Amino acid sequence: MQSDAVVVLGAAVIAPGEPGPAMRRRVAHAVAVMRDCHISYLVLSGGVVGDQPAEAHVMRTLAKHLGVADEQIVIEDRSRNTFENAVYSGRIMIDRDWRRMTIVTDGFHMYRALYVFRRLGLSVDGAPAPRPPGMSSGSWLKAHINEFWHWVYCAWLFRIGRHRPIVAKVWGTRARCD
Repeated sequence: MQSDAVVVLGAAVIAPGEPGPAMRRRVAHAVAVMRDCHISYLVLSGGVVGDQPAEAHVMRTLAKHLGVADEQIVIEDRSRNTFENAVYSGRIMIDRDWRRMTIVTDGFHMYRALYVFRRLGLSVDGAPAPRPPGMSSGSWLKAHINEFWHWVYCAWLFRIGRHRPIVAKVWGTRARCD
């Protein structure tokens, strides 16, 4: 099934308004996926995690420099973590009556991102950004191991129902997750 949008999950900025390397890779990859797969919209998902502005606004500047038109960009600037990326991007998906989205994040983060979006009942697939140039195999493995423990914690939070209050607040009666 064709995706209605590509969703880029936020990444660190290195200074206020200055994208970090992961953000640059993710946005560039998302724009390539958008073009190669003929997807109309780019959702930029990331709020203020450190310094202002929100990650989504920094990503918008990158996307526009890569030729994405304003009318193709949808900003989600409230999320501060993967779970909130899914909740707020999911609300956009529901409001726009989209059926499927493609998530772009780093490969080591993709499994957890897909898990969270799907646990919320959203139809998604993934297109992981390329591995950072020069990153050693050991560093890449360490990132995967670290991410595994984040996934375990995330699964536990879903198991005890910690997701329900925020989903109900953001999605209202449209909430469809267990």
